Amino acid sequence: MKHSVLFATAFATLVSTSAFADALPGKGITVKPVQSTITEETFQTLLVSRALEKLGYTVDKPGEVDYNVAYTSIASGDATFLATNWQPLHDDMYKAAGGDNKFYREGTFVTGAAQGYLIDKKTADKYKIKSIDQLKDPKIAKLFDSNGDGKADMTGCNPGWGCETVINHQLKAFGLEKTVTHNQGNYAAMMADTITRHKEGKPILYYTWTPYWVSDVMKPGKDVVWLQVPFSSMPGEQKDIDTKLPNGTNYGFPVNVMHIVANKAWAAKNPAAAKLFAIMKLPLADINAQNAMMHDGKSSEADINNHVDGWIKAHQAQFDGWIKQALAAQK
Repeated sequence: MKHSVLFATAFATLVSTSAFADALPGKGITVKPVQSTITEETFQTLLVSRALEKLGYTVDKPGEVDYNVAYTSIASGDATFLATNWQPLHDDMYKAAGGDNKFYREGTFVTGAAQGYLIDKKTADKYKIKSIDQLKDPKIAKLFDSNGDGKADMTGCNPGWGCETVINHQLKAFGLEKTVTHNQGNYAAMMADTITRHKEGKPILYYTWTPYWVSDVMKPGKDVVWLQVPFSSMPGEQKDIDTKLPNGTNYGFPVNVMHIVANKAWAAKNPAAAKLFAIMKLPLADINAQNAMMHDGKSSEADINNHVDGWIKAHQAQFDGWIKQALAAQK
């Protein structure tokens, strides 16, 4: 008798488990995430992927493409979502690919993403440099010359990221084209050279953003300082944005937020996933910390997966809450 009761219980558990698995909204549906070639974005992307897997979706490995390709791929339905839609930085690309007609964008994934220009604190203090337009002075610009042509060398932004159009626009607007060179190429490699120059005690000028590991290695306020701009000046869709902060300082870029964007038609057919995209939130400090671990050498695929698992474990109640809310949206 005991055995049959045990068997019946086990069988009932098995049936209800498989019935539950069958009931998961994502069963039989494959999701195709995309991200840029910045490996530091994988953490954010995989966190969303993990949550989708809990809803029963089969999630492919993120495809690495240029941002503009990511937007056009999602708009056409060839890809499903991007976890790093910077607003307003990507507004031109977002609009060009179809905007709100093509994309589902609800909720805010990450807040407080800053960006701008920095120089080493030693040079800033010695020459009293606070604003980028002081580099109009050839003598000041020459301090940051690393190739001997007399112009300041700025470690800049990769073509296709969005920040490069802002930098090029601002160099022109602030009258810096004759004295500053915007160096573009492989950002990580150029940044490694910049850090080496800093360690050698040489002046440095660079663009960076947060969340990213650079500000963990060269700390603003201690090793480097953010430069202000003389006035607000943004290109394209961002042209009317005033970048001045409430305290009167102006670092040239608005503080961005990041959203998860998905194909609009797909989101309409997948309300559980759509709900998930709208409610997930990731603190900027957590991304910075993970990016710093990557910079310290823990950057393999296995390492990043461990970071994602570790984050979920440390925030299990919150993660489970997202899944619960997402499942409720399907009913």
